[in-house]
Amino acid sequence: MKKETIVTTAGRRPKENFGIVNPPVYHASTVLFPSMAAHDEARKHPLEGVIYGRMGTPTTRAFEEAVAALEGGFRTVSLASGLNALTTAVLALVKSGDHILVSDSVYGPLRKFCDEFLTRFGVETTYFDPLIGGAIADLMRKSTRLVCTESPGSLTFEVQDIPAISAAAHANGALVMTDNTWSAGLYFQPFAHGVDISVQAATKYIVGHSDAMLGAITVASEEHWQMVKTTAVKLGLCAGPDDCYLGQRGIRTLAVRLARHQQNALALARWLQGRPEVARVVHPALPQDPGHQLWKRDFTGASGLFGVMLRPFPKAAVDALIDALELFGLGYSWGGYESLIVPAHPEGARSAVPWQVGGPYLRLHAGLEDSADQIADLEHGFAALHKAA
Repeated sequence: MKKETIVTTAGRRPKENFGIVNPPVYHASTVLFPSMAAHDEARKHPLEGVIYGRMGTPTTRAFEEAVAALEGGFRTVSLASGLNALTTAVLALVKSGDHILVSDSVYGPLRKFCDEFLTRFGVETTYFDPLIGGAIADLMRKSTRLVCTESPGSLTFEVQDIPAISAAAHANGALVMTDNTWSAGLYFQPFAHGVDISVQAATKYIVGHSDAMLGAITVASEEHWQMVKTTAVKLGLCAGPDDCYLGQRGIRTLAVRLARHQQNALALARWLQGRPEVARVVHPALPQDPGHQLWKRDFTGASGLFGVMLRPFPKAAVDALIDALELFGLGYSWGGYESLIVPAHPEGARSAVPWQVGGPYLRLHAGLEDSADQIADLEHGFAALHKAA
């Protein structure tokens, strides 16, 4: 089936729920067993079935089944946030004495986790150029267990050569994890490109309405599912049933929403390319972008998130631009129906490859509003920029 059909149908199971279209929300801690025989049988397979609310319910299973089908993986484990999913996946796969390779463009909180948490337990991290490709083999050690990628990076949008990185990692006995949130699993198929573990902040496009915190770890094999699920259980981690319900509700409209996000973002990006205030638009779907050829090879679409580097302007003028906007809200996260804008400073989160600062850098998320209204809002912002400059 096509992805548009999969996201509409996967995980629903109406025959098991009295014909109800949407799987219901099960609020549960205690689960009663009908007999000791049933109890003993369930205890033989503690990661499966419905045993205790924290271990999973029909609500979480429905969401996980839909995400696994979306990404083309073996199974999914749901967690309470995207960061929770990233850190749980890493903890499931590494041990003291291991070495991991992490893209220099990775999500900032994951970098902090590596630098401030993993080091306490004897796991060493080396950051690498996101554009390294197959040359990542030169950074491999005998102790290298995991390569963490994010393509494109959700702040600087470098597209990584995931097949080349995966081939080099596997040749050296390492696993590959990717943060696939930007594509929402719809426009990039991680396991078809050599990835072993795919993580999403389902908070973003899967939920789609900025009203839930949710993460998902999807894996390629039974072995890795056992490792990830066991780690989550041992740490007492789980996603709430209401958030899983919002995730499975959102996934049904993912394809149509992401198409609109893509359409609006490209309209904005092309318009911004013509603005005299803009030095560079950072969007891999633009032919001028350095990552365009890799994006065109590996992706089937683009989402609504991209970057804009302005020409040199004082901070007060950039602040005036942002404050003058009405449709573009000033706020973190992305992937909801609303447009967002935040100032960003990637240069402060780099160690392998410096970020070339040419001027103030803004990250935009194109929401579902009409693109002409979005452009008019930005025009108003640019007028305020000039007035304050």
